[in-house]
Amino acid sequence: MDWGMKNRLARIIKPEDGRTVMLAVDHGYFLGPTSGLEQPRKTIEPLIPYADSIMLTRGVLRTSVDPGANVPVVLRVSGGTSILKELSNEDITVSIDDAIRLNVSAMALSIFVGSEFEKQTLVSLAKLVDEGEKHGIPVLAVTAVGKDMARDARYLGLSCRIAAELGAHIVKTYYCDGFEEVIESCPIPVIIAGGKKTPEIEALELAFNAVRTGAVGVDMGRNIFQSDSPVGMIRAVRAIVHEKASVADAYKIYESAKGAKARKAG
Repeated sequence: MDWGMKNRLARIIKPEDGRTVMLAVDHGYFLGPTSGLEQPRKTIEPLIPYADSIMLTRGVLRTSVDPGANVPVVLRVSGGTSILKELSNEDITVSIDDAIRLNVSAMALSIFVGSEFEKQTLVSLAKLVDEGEKHGIPVLAVTAVGKDMARDARYLGLSCRIAAELGAHIVKTYYCDGFEEVIESCPIPVIIAGGKKTPEIEALELAFNAVRTGAVGVDMGRNIFQSDSPVGMIRAVRAIVHEKASVADAYKIYESAKGAKARKAG
């Protein structure tokens, strides 16, 4: 691994503790104007100071993120379908040249193991890794789960290991029972997806359990920007990931920020 690759990975996964808090705001590429992301700039700006990196599309990056913001970019480079069609029918939608122009720290795409278009997404991953290696840009593989796929250690372990075998540098997956098995069989860093919006305490428990059992961090979106206190929530997640805070202490951070917001509004 050359210096450029190592440097970009170090911007995402902090060398001080080997942990990361990634802010996911790429949902619009298949969901459209997701609740909480109707106006991306308005959502993103107050959260950037607390994110180690931000995962998004090139369209939102160009239109909704200040170029002066010193935040590493994980660029979503796969797509081609919406919620109205078969989601696994994705392809690479961004050239390596554009990724370089945008000065990204990593490129991300989804793989759909066990789906109708499994081969297509896995071959796309391999091709993206080849391009990334030429230019020192790491690849994050997102283990997307189809509606018929169980989010269990066997399936997620299979998906993560395949991503690693094809050369991905980081993998994003879901937390599950027996998560230690997924970690033990995956030779690259694993980041946990936040998933659909859940009560704040449950999202914090997810983050806590994930890093406790071996994840290097979280890539959380809806559980942050759909919270009634997005800044409080990302600060609470940071406390768990980087400061080893308990769920109870992290929840106090969220509640304090929520209370301050309410007092200010009143």
